[in-house]
Amino acid sequence: MPVSEWSEPVPDDRGQCRTIDLGRKVAAIDGFWQPRVVAEMNDYQFKVVKLEGEFVWHAHADTDETFVVLDGELEIDIRGVPSAAPTLSLRAGQMAVVPKGVEHRPRALGEVRVLLIEPRGVVNTGDGVRTERTADNDRWI
Repeated sequence: MPVSEWSEPVPDDRGQCRTIDLGRKVAAIDGFWQPRVVAEMNDYQFKVVKLEGEFVWHAHADTDETFVVLDGELEIDIRGVPSAAPTLSLRAGQMAVVPKGVEHRPRALGEVRVLLIEPRGVVNTGDGVRTERTADNDRWI
């Protein structure tokens, strides 16, 4: 999916020691399920993304994944965790952490804007899985 002309190379400061307007950054993304990096902290990236519809079931064997809903409502289906609800429902201002190795599927009935926090290099469709929804890594905005 195309990204607006606002796409940037990796900044020398990796987004540190400056104010980042998450709303403005995510508004500059054209299309859905295409996360864009806005800052880094150690080996972790902060990514904004617009979501709509249903994503693929996937897992990340070596890392947890954090979802922070900025706008809209997001559901995350969970498999294989008896102590967890089968679906997490998040509204703006809420967040959830999906533990490493847990199979999950984000779903958005309408447009949802999310901040993702995960290590650099994580493939959005999971370990070893490539689909039409697999996004390029390390795309900054």
